Amino acid sequence: MPDLLPDLAHLRAAVTPDDQASPSLPYYHMWTDTGGVSRLNTAVMANFGQKSVGGGAAPQWLRPFPGEVEAVSFAVLPVGWVGEWHESPKPQWVVPLSGRWFLETMDGHRAEMGPGDLHFGQDQETRGEKGHRSGQLGDEPCVQLIVQFRVSPGAATAEPF
Repeated sequence: MPDLLPDLAHLRAAVTPDDQASPSLPYYHMWTDTGGVSRLNTAVMANFGQKSVGGGAAPQWLRPFPGEVEAVSFAVLPVGWVGEWHESPKPQWVVPLSGRWFLETMDGHRAEMGPGDLHFGQDQETRGEKGHRSGQLGDEPCVQLIVQFRVSPGAATAEPF
């Protein structure tokens, strides 16, 4: 049985700032180590700054993100869907909009995600079983927003951003 990573909701509660402090945003990160093994861990995105989005809008916390977006897609994982061992086709953010899904990596970790959770996947060039397993959880389809990058905007390390 894979080792289940902590739920991001608990991590979000621990890093939610007051209105004056720059926020941090936890996410699940899947990456390939130098030995070709896919790894999964929790990470935290920091370095938010206050900026107006224009017009009369008050400043809000924003975190610009590097990289050239190649594609934006929506996916629906039907009830019971499992994607056996495969790599992410491109470095990508996956954001569940409704329903739940899971990831399992070669290092024996598992994350279960639902709305409000973020995942950055960059498990290209793995060796052996190839990447990760993923699948839908529960009794409703999992609807996801996927933002893919031409090349990875972050290093293949536990804390890329």
